[in-house]
Amino acid sequence: MTNAMDEVRRLLKQDDLPGAVRSLRPHAETAPITELAEAARALADEAGFEDLADAARKAAERSHEPQSLYDFGYACVERGIAFLAVAPLREALRLLPDSRTLLAELVSALEDERRHAEAAALLSGRGDRLPAWPETYLLVHNTLFAGDLDTAERLVSALPAPEDPQWAPARERQARQVLRSGQSRRAQRRAGHPDPFGPADLRGWHYGLTGGLLATLSPYGWDAGMTGRYAYLGDSHELCRRGLARLGIALDAAGRRPTAVSLLPGRSDRILGLAAAAVLGLPAVPYAPDRTDTVVVAYDLNGSDPGLVRTLHARTDGQILAEHATCWTDPPAVSADFSTLLCQYAAPPWRDDDRPEEEIARDVAAADPAPDGGDGATPTDPDEAFRAFAAGVAPGWLAAPRDRVASPGPVPSSRFA
Repeated sequence: MTNAMDEVRRLLKQDDLPGAVRSLRPHAETAPITELAEAARALADEAGFEDLADAARKAAERSHEPQSLYDFGYACVERGIAFLAVAPLREALRLLPDSRTLLAELVSALEDERRHAEAAALLSGRGDRLPAWPETYLLVHNTLFAGDLDTAERLVSALPAPEDPQWAPARERQARQVLRSGQSRRAQRRAGHPDPFGPADLRGWHYGLTGGLLATLSPYGWDAGMTGRYAYLGDSHELCRRGLARLGIALDAAGRRPTAVSLLPGRSDRILGLAAAAVLGLPAVPYAPDRTDTVVVAYDLNGSDPGLVRTLHARTDGQILAEHATCWTDPPAVSADFSTLLCQYAAPPWRDDDRPEEEIARDVAAADPAPDGGDGATPTDPDEAFRAFAAGVAPGWLAAPRDRVASPGPVPSSRFA
């Protein structure tokens, strides 16, 4: 750990706090907890996180006390560095193996790190001693997000209703995810997917977990860790136009007949919304939360007003939320009903274009919707397969609140640190 601590100090002297945090990741579960806590304290002092600094100091001094280890791990989770929480929480649970509080916090840290299979194994290891709420609920969640739908279906069917009413919304949300996932797998089979709900079925898992249709797969880096997602995307008019073409296919396959396109107030949202209105042959109207039978078009919901986005959580009858660039590393507050693509960061094609919105929208509507040939490694994704999938899940599409889903699920993709 000495070399790692030296690296932390070196990077902090260079005012590179993010780099200092990243430098600890390879050592987070091999270094002595005392040294991890000392490093975390240095990071917290630099960031001005007094709660984390205090918890790290106490953990360094009392590394064999479960309460100190718990407080340190909890502070790491709260401050967004859950990878540093796993080792102290695991040690605290070893010292107090029957603590439900420690178990729940360790599961939370593993979930934040997208280590769902480990969280599921930790919970299932309790066997018949595992309580129903929230522990078995968490087991279902992590089993599903680790990619084991069959076990999740079996577990959720035996999960009793919670005695505490605060868990009722979570139970309903989970039941919807498991039900949708089963529907999604069947739809992918009918659509001819070679491995429905396998580790590379990005479209199938995206629908099962979020309820949204994923229109396109990235044609670059499929076999280099991306599996259909983008990291950085330099967007184009053509890709925007392809997304709108796929939106038309989805609406037709699901038998949906909206009467208007609703424009959100952001510049990128308005440009894409005006283009959508032209492509779909519908009038463009200002967004109103209670407007029915309309397509609400967003370029990137993370770039929209948070208060406005929250109005989209509860579904208005016939309202369809279409987002072009959905962030998969930091998902928006609501899950769109339709996403053209999944990316970590997207640069709009008109970011340096000062022309009127209407002119840019006309260029988008007139662009070529043909797919990008990419690097040749991405599996083919013809319109017919997307149409078949959209038709297969149509009975359950647009049937639930647009819950945020924080984890990308079992399909892995490379990302910028």
